[in-house]
Amino acid sequence: MKIFLVACCVGMISFFSSSSCKIYSFRDISIPDSVKSVNVHYIENHARYVNPQLSPSLTDHLKQKIVSQTRLTQTNRDDAHYDITGVITDYSQSTSGISNQQAASNRLTVVVHITLNDRLANKVTDYDISRSFDYSALLSLQAAEAKLNDEIIRSLTDDIFNRIFSNW
Repeated sequence: MKIFLVACCVGMISFFSSSSCKIYSFRDISIPDSVKSVNVHYIENHARYVNPQLSPSLTDHLKQKIVSQTRLTQTNRDDAHYDITGVITDYSQSTSGISNQQAASNRLTVVVHITLNDRLANKVTDYDISRSFDYSALLSLQAAEAKLNDEIIRSLTDDIFNRIFSNW
């Protein structure tokens, strides 16, 4: 009987661990060997509300991440193998939590549209990256931006990088 129970437990553990691996799979960076260069253009801000620090910081951090975590060479030439452009399309706040009939928390939502032009494969791919950041309703938008700025830049940079290079 004990052998039967042990066998059942081992079987269940094997089943759940194998099925969970299929659900949560992460891919490494996948860049064809033929791709050697990348041109990351300035990410423009076309949102109704413009955070003046967001575009330059996001552009700079994306360039740094690509150079430090891939073998690609950053160039400003028009013949780069990968050409990346981006536009911040939304930067808005909304109420995300109510307590005693008053706003208790707000949410800042940022949406970036990214276009990857793979010149070697003659293929253009578009991605919409969206992230939300909650903050206390006691803070003004400017105070929340100051507090959340590093997290916003890091999160959006990671999401953009993963969508382009890790097929997320």
